[in-house]
Amino acid sequence: MSNGTPLGDFLRARREALKPHDVGLPEHGRRRVPGLRREEVALLAGVSSDYYIRLEQGRENSPSPQVVDAAAHALKLDAESTDHLNRLCLATSQRLHHRGEADVSAQLLQLMDGWDHTPAFVVGPALDIMAGNSLATALHSGFEKFDNLARMMFVDPAGRSFYQEWERAAHSCVAEIRAAYGHDPESARIAEVVAELSARSEEFAALWQLHDVKGKSQEGKHLKHPQVGDLRIRFAAFTVNGAPHQQLVVYQAELAGPTATAFETLRAMAARQGTERSLWPRSSPSCPRGGPDCGDASEGT
Repeated sequence: MSNGTPLGDFLRARREALKPHDVGLPEHGRRRVPGLRREEVALLAGVSSDYYIRLEQGRENSPSPQVVDAAAHALKLDAESTDHLNRLCLATSQRLHHRGEADVSAQLLQLMDGWDHTPAFVVGPALDIMAGNSLATALHSGFEKFDNLARMMFVDPAGRSFYQEWERAAHSCVAEIRAAYGHDPESARIAEVVAELSARSEEFAALWQLHDVKGKSQEGKHLKHPQVGDLRIRFAAFTVNGAPHQQLVVYQAELAGPTATAFETLRAMAARQGTERSLWPRSSPSCPRGGPDCGDASEGT
């Protein structure tokens, strides 16, 4: 996905996103590089220029916690980005590795199946749809495939009309994958999705190069279904016990509001059309079926 190291790529992207006035430095004349110079970041972090250059070039991969904190402060990173930076500094032996992604547990599938009025689905780190109930499938019926949220967002023509706040949703989508990448920079599936979408969407490629990091937020969404129209939903994302690489996403509508009515219409339409039940479970594209159960769901951050 790059010719550098994950740590170096992240530091460079965040440095280039800052201007001297952002960090209280004077700006004189024309600058030959976007954003801050390496020497300026080194000065702000209180480390030598040579040491900081080695960090960006991948020749120094184990900075001390004090240096990491100083770099985060110099680059004005928020809490999520600082956590991401710390994860990128971990040695390979310190990372939690998963041998493929487990199938969605039978217990979780049964739980989602009982939610007749609430769309619910499970996503993996690369935003692959691993399972979903029938209302979630009906909600996304305007797409060619209900298979990967990032592909649906950037490649499927339906994405532009479905996500009414497309730019915000697209930015969040890429930032979520970047956050998952920080947990496992060697993930073959994330690399596969990023390579495919970078080749097929210039917008995805540009957003990926920003190195913005953001987990799933609890912000509302404005969606538009081709048959039932505008939907304004609230949603929550939950980590899955025993399978922290999975997230359960649950959409909710205001009680007795127009979105709740639209959900009822979708449910009735799905029943009339005999929509195939969508609780697959689907294995990750990068691993075979038959993984261990994931356990119950508990709320994530």
